[in-house]
Amino acid sequence: MKAIMVVGTTSHAGKSLLTAALCRILSRRGWRLAPFKGQNMALNAYVTANGGEIGHAQAVQAWAAGITPSVEMNPILLKPQGDMTSQIIMKGRPVGKTSALEYYEQYFQTGWQAITESLQALSIEYDLVICEGAGSPAEINLKHRDLTNMRVARHLNANTILVVDIDRGGAFAHIVGTLQLLEPEERALIKGIVINKFRGQRSILQSGVEWLEKYINIPVIGVIPWIEHDFPAEDSLDLFDRPHKKTKGDITIAVIRLPRISNFTDFDPLEAEPTVNLRYISPKQDLGHPDAVIIPGTKATIADYNILQQTGMAESIKEYVASGGIVLGICGGYQMLGKIIADPEGIEGNDSQRCEALGLLPLTTLITPQKIVRQRQVTSNYPQVGLPISGYEIHQGRSRQIENQDTKPLFDDPYLGMVDSTESVLGTYLHGIFDNGPWRRAWLNLLRQQRGLHSLPTGISNYREQREAVLDSIADIVEANIDLKPILPS
Repeated sequence: MKAIMVVGTTSHAGKSLLTAALCRILSRRGWRLAPFKGQNMALNAYVTANGGEIGHAQAVQAWAAGITPSVEMNPILLKPQGDMTSQIIMKGRPVGKTSALEYYEQYFQTGWQAITESLQALSIEYDLVICEGAGSPAEINLKHRDLTNMRVARHLNANTILVVDIDRGGAFAHIVGTLQLLEPEERALIKGIVINKFRGQRSILQSGVEWLEKYINIPVIGVIPWIEHDFPAEDSLDLFDRPHKKTKGDITIAVIRLPRISNFTDFDPLEAEPTVNLRYISPKQDLGHPDAVIIPGTKATIADYNILQQTGMAESIKEYVASGGIVLGICGGYQMLGKIIADPEGIEGNDSQRCEALGLLPLTTLITPQKIVRQRQVTSNYPQVGLPISGYEIHQGRSRQIENQDTKPLFDDPYLGMVDSTESVLGTYLHGIFDNGPWRRAWLNLLRQQRGLHSLPTGISNYREQREAVLDSIADIVEANIDLKPILPS
């Protein structure tokens, strides 16, 4: 099949964003195309229509291409657990957990088979696949086990783009060094260089571009300016790079940045709200007095809750609630709001198999081997009755109410979440809850009422329309600063 490959000189060079932009640009030009990443390591996941788990970045790229995400777009997803092991998701389903060394020994061949089978399936439906690499293709100690970069490019004979982050410095050395470490047949596939995250005047860079093109004999097909955007982050390292853009919002919401935080793409719609200051707070930081606190999902609930205990953040959250604060827990955060979390089989890979949690909701949670992964369509009971809600579940814990306390379910399916009698503590298993515009605004209005602020209109569209606008904006900028002729397949 026809293919374009995007690899980077380093992690965070901008591969995911460039791949999404290419998906949108070329789909607008009439190509029937799909994104692809053979192996992804990330804790931000999305659930496909058939209940398969893939990297959230590949779902966004599929939406950029105007198609429905499928497991073939990311056949291998590795979810780090924080104990030097990762859970392996293959073709959307968990197949085990392993260390890096064991993964190469036990899963390399089956992994490559999953990749080639997925590419074959995509070739039946699409005319073009745009593949994203991972990290750098020139890690010489890892190349023999690299399933994601030039092995895929060579398999597809793909015209390949090498993208570099110039903002961090050393861009020319990164480009030359990467090319030097590639095998001749791999280097021959590199058809264009993209310099990303450029700040300043292009004329100042021009002499360097001319020298580089002459030295490597490969054209620089694009210089992409620094883009201020709300493009979804791929992993938690991106949280450290995010600038605090808003300081004058009406309300402040603090998200606890757990060590193994997962699915923090849940909060992109809040970041897009002009009246909200969203802050990520380390467990070691002072909680302060935000208008609401969110405890997010995590890949290791007990281990991360133990961190909250050790740092004093657990006690700070309880004191915050006692003083009238509002706390929302999502997935693992929901489990932490309960009384007991038990993992008798060590599913999460942590040392502690049981902990007493925050005790703010009458819940007990048992971590079990069977993973629940599914899309959901429900109706809200709170904060406004009757709103249609869509989202997805990804969890291995089963929670049940253990006391007859005065709580009420958040949705028409009571298993998915509850709110306490004071309406100050609520939790849910539903990822993507804030994507639902009317529900998000209804909840924000509760926070605004506490501050004596006027209510925001709730008759708004869901976040996907804002995401579409972001994708169009990014694609427009990239298209204006790149020459695709050298890499477009004939």
